[in-house]
Amino acid sequence: MHATPILQYLKKNGQQLDLEIAAATGIPLPKVRLSLSALSAQGEISKCTVTRYNDGKAVEGMLCRIAGTIPPKAPGRKPSS
Repeated sequence: MHATPILQYLKKNGQQLDLEIAAATGIPLPKVRLSLSALSAQGEISKCTVTRYNDGKAVEGMLCRIAGTIPPKAPGRKPSS
């Protein structure tokens, strides 16, 4: 399984889509998705299914990050409490 390059990529680049992981690592998308499912089952990563739209066309994928990490806050003003 290609877990090591995928984990290394996520540690270095943070939260990524499965399509981005496949393109960056050179691992075919079906193998990336299989590895991500296994890593999620082992508790190594957190993943969720997302739908993004490119030129009006729906593209479904998995958004993944290392388990236990929190993505950085978005820049800009925050609502007051």
